[in-house]
Amino acid sequence: MVWPRSEFLGSLLAEEGAEALLVMAGSSRDPDLLPFVGGARLGDACVAANGGGAFLAYFTSMEREEAARAEAEGIELVHPADFDMESLRKEGKSHDEILAAAVKAAFARAGVVPGRVAVAGRPTAGAALAMAATLEEGGWKPVSGRRVMLALRRTKTGSEIEGIAAAARATVEAFESVARMLADCSIRTGEELWFAEERLTVARVKGLAAQVFAGHGLEQPEGSIVAPAEEGATGHSTGTPERVLRAGESVVVDLFPRGLLFADCTRTFCVGEPPENLLRAHGLVLEALKTSLEAVRPGVRGWTLHERVCRLVENAGFESPDRNPGAQRGYFHLLGHGVGYELHELPSFRESGPGTEELRAGDVVTIEPGLYDPEAGWGVRLEDLAVVTENGMKNLTPLPYALDPAAW
Repeated sequence: MVWPRSEFLGSLLAEEGAEALLVMAGSSRDPDLLPFVGGARLGDACVAANGGGAFLAYFTSMEREEAARAEAEGIELVHPADFDMESLRKEGKSHDEILAAAVKAAFARAGVVPGRVAVAGRPTAGAALAMAATLEEGGWKPVSGRRVMLALRRTKTGSEIEGIAAAARATVEAFESVARMLADCSIRTGEELWFAEERLTVARVKGLAAQVFAGHGLEQPEGSIVAPAEEGATGHSTGTPERVLRAGESVVVDLFPRGLLFADCTRTFCVGEPPENLLRAHGLVLEALKTSLEAVRPGVRGWTLHERVCRLVENAGFESPDRNPGAQRGYFHLLGHGVGYELHELPSFRESGPGTEELRAGDVVTIEPGLYDPEAGWGVRLEDLAVVTENGMKNLTPLPYALDPAAW
């Protein structure tokens, strides 16, 4: 069995004029290594890959069973004995020297001849410099493999889409729990929200979501956002933990947990009577979200969808980012982004640059229009996660959009 993406990788390397891809990582949680090892838990590891296959070198026999999980997916293993790791350690060789031996063994197995080698992963600075010297001494020329790796990771396999969908299902559950908590609040002196005889703070809402994610075995390496009123009006404020939520204000909740891959979803709530400007903005953002989701399909550029939303909000009297870059009021961010092994990856919704070509089946993207007014102290963002299919898209976060959590 050959690693399923080998042929595609071969074409990407040909475009770069490179003989192979080398991924160096301090652990298997590195997003560039994860597509090769899946759920295997490894420490230091590296992969040499080309159109003929992918070869994973690991560094301790204790990880043999974990490495075998990658082998089951078509990855060929380079075992510690294959590069005489124990002998090298007994000789007092440094970590960088042992890594160099492992890479040379992987290259030999992959049949990599001297030439350009695209290097990806997040090794330490010292390891990266040492490996560059090793490659150059062997006749290889190291070049950045970032473009190759991002393009390789962009279109998701069926198992990767299911991994994202599993994280999305937990995200849906977390939002339902948050909505119930908000709906069950009482309003007390100063319009404060109280839940279970305690003031409801940003930290308590985040804690509830984290509890749901932990129950599903998910992490939150990028944190989460629970941003009320003036904090939500800035766009990406994560929310002050001790801030007490109040009736009549917007609360932007943005959750992005990770299993092997990330999910991402946002809703905006308001307990009690929302001010008229918040209600109007929410309706406009919801219109932008729904019309954009309806337009997601292969052959459409993310930038095209973004421009449509810009004109929609502009016609309603709000500033838009394509004509007012740097604006702090109105709509000031892109409509979406790709999601996968990193929270933000290809495809891109920018006008130009890597990954800005037309959407294709297998892309997983967010659609997240928003409006913000720091002076008035409110923010609205609604975000769904969708996988592009052959004929359109499938929404992975099918949740209500109502401001009022009691309507959920």
